[in-house]
Amino acid sequence: MELMDMDLLATLTRIDELVWGLPLLVLLIGTGVFLTWRLGLIQVFRLPLALRYVLISRKAEIGVQGDVSSFAALSTALSATIGTGNIVGVATAIKTGGPGALFWMFFAAFFGMATMYSESLLAVKYRTVDANGQMSGGPMYYIKNGLGHKKYSRILAPLFAFFGVNVALFGIGTFPQVNAIVDSARIAFNVPEVLSAAVISLLVAFVTLGGIRRIAAVAQLLVPFMAVGYVLGCIVTIALNLDKLPETFILIISSAFSGTAAKGGFLGAGVMLAVRMGVSRGIFSNESGLGSAPIAAAAAKVREPAKQGLISMTGTFFDTIVVCLMTGTVLIMTDSWTEDLAGAYMTSYAFSTSFAEIGSYIVTAGLIFFAFTTILGWNYYGERCTEFLFGVKGILPYKIIYVFIVASGSFFTLDVIWVLADIVNGLMAIPNLIALLALRKVVTSETRQYFDGLEFRK
Repeated sequence: MELMDMDLLATLTRIDELVWGLPLLVLLIGTGVFLTWRLGLIQVFRLPLALRYVLISRKAEIGVQGDVSSFAALSTALSATIGTGNIVGVATAIKTGGPGALFWMFFAAFFGMATMYSESLLAVKYRTVDANGQMSGGPMYYIKNGLGHKKYSRILAPLFAFFGVNVALFGIGTFPQVNAIVDSARIAFNVPEVLSAAVISLLVAFVTLGGIRRIAAVAQLLVPFMAVGYVLGCIVTIALNLDKLPETFILIISSAFSGTAAKGGFLGAGVMLAVRMGVSRGIFSNESGLGSAPIAAAAAKVREPAKQGLISMTGTFFDTIVVCLMTGTVLIMTDSWTEDLAGAYMTSYAFSTSFAEIGSYIVTAGLIFFAFTTILGWNYYGERCTEFLFGVKGILPYKIIYVFIVASGSFFTLDVIWVLADIVNGLMAIPNLIALLALRKVVTSETRQYFDGLEFRK
């Protein structure tokens, strides 16, 4: 059995390297750079406005189509993005690609904010209502409704939805998250794997069968609480090691352009590996360009597509530029990345240098909450993709299959899980990025119209 796992891992790794090769990296970063230029550095000059909108978007706009408030839609998206990628993913990126991977993660996230703005704007503009009266939107709909006159839209829309279902079932949504929860509960609290899997499955079934409103209600409660608690832990650790902060940032930047030499338990890494690990793990975490978060954005009760685009853009900011950057800084300044550790063990070790045994509990609690909410968010994404492919009749069977896969997710090895998640991530991004570039004029037109209206109302 172990030999079969090794062969499977080797095969998947080769596929992963092909999918996440130079063409996709250029497409992901290039799309973000291009949209940043077209939108006039919107992630810099309009970020204060976007953050203000987040603070006042808890109540849904009156008399507007949608299922939940803009804040609830953002919380649902953040529930899916703030997950194991923020703890395990960052640790894996640095362990494989060196400290320079953190720079490329930040780089991709900065330009990814413009991508997230654009795809969420399009999701609201081209959304529709399904047979059950719920909002449906996302790349499959802006491909179908925005590019309906193009022949390739008939291929790209169902292709995205197909990959979306598979990412939800076999990628980000289930295996990595369940595995992280089960491992953490076993290590920290000695909870048997079977018991953890059973409890997770029951909770997921209860929440997800209630639809987007119940998912959003849970997300609004858990996401701010878990994110603030974890970030405070990072801030305290950084403050206790403040003298190491300058050399940490110097190491991150220098390693990004010159590679990282072998040190301790780290075997060394070149620049290309740092770029690939930083970008792929960053996308795994914040999902910019993947096309998933816009599915939640489409459910928001909001009039202007550009307004929801701004609110959704903050998701990438919070996820990667705040949480991932802090995690990576803690790992590097405590030298945890040089230890013979991987994944959550590395992050737990980093926190234990400042909090002793309590540190591992902070990471464990953060990981469990992060992973659980990601399972909920991705259930909704997969549901909407299923509805696009098979209609509302496919939703209940999808949910049953999803819960079953969640229950079995703890019995796969971590290496295979992460490589498989990487592959389906990359495949999902391709049709979405093509659509974003094809609809660039719609994005810039809607943006210009919205901000001209703001100036006029002043």
